[in-house]
Amino acid sequence: MIGRLNHVAIAVPDLQAAVAQYRDTLGAEVGTPQDEPDHGVTVVFITLPNTKVELLYPLGADSPIRGFLDKNPAGGIHHMCFEVDDILAARDTLKSRGARVLGSGEPRIGAHGKPVLFLHPKDFNGCLIELEQV
Repeated sequence: MIGRLNHVAIAVPDLQAAVAQYRDTLGAEVGTPQDEPDHGVTVVFITLPNTKVELLYPLGADSPIRGFLDKNPAGGIHHMCFEVDDILAARDTLKSRGARVLGSGEPRIGAHGKPVLFLHPKDFNGCLIELEQV
């Protein structure tokens, strides 16, 4: 059902420092920051030959990333995103198999402008899973 790994998201306490580290130390291709107010984050995508890394930084006081960083002050892996062909079919299949979809269960538009859903980390070995329709 799931396709390729779209990205691994890392919550960071200092976006500029993280961008510089990936760009200057690792020599990666780093995109420009984009605010995603509907999700409460600023994101920067790092393009790799086989996937992407998404840097997440809190946007506003109510950002869910702020809570993550309160528990993990140095930052860390926040979620993994897998591609699916049909997000509604994937959601329905996963729910029938006991997986919990976060929020209302209806897809929202993600940072790539495509529908996304998140699956409860307790159902996936402690890892928050994002599904993105391609």
